[in-house]
Amino acid sequence: MSDLNKVSGLSTADLLGKANAKGQSSGEGFADALKQSLNEVNEMQKSGEKAMSDLATGQVKDLHQAALAIDKAEISMKLMLEVRNKALNAYKEISRTQM
Repeated sequence: MSDLNKVSGLSTADLLGKANAKGQSSGEGFADALKQSLNEVNEMQKSGEKAMSDLATGQVKDLHQAALAIDKAEISMKLMLEVRNKALNAYKEISRTQM
C-alpha cells in the first residue's frame, strides 16, 4: 500500500470490503463507498482549513497536530484527484472501445 493510501485511510480493498460486507451489489456499494470517501475528504479539508485559520490567528494549541491536519487534507485531496483522473481515463477508454 502506498504512503498516500496509508495516510488517507482509503484503499481499494477497504472500499470493496465495506461494500461486500453490507451485502450490496457492486454498483451500489461502490457509489456508497465513493460518497463516504468524498465526505471524509471534505471533513479533512474543513479540519485543515480550521488548522490554518488557527495558525494565522495565533490560536493554535499544538503546532504538530495543526501541521498533521493540514498535511492530511492535502494528501486526501491529491488522492481524490487521482481517483477522479483514473475514473475519467477509464470512462474515456470504454467510450473509445464501444464505437
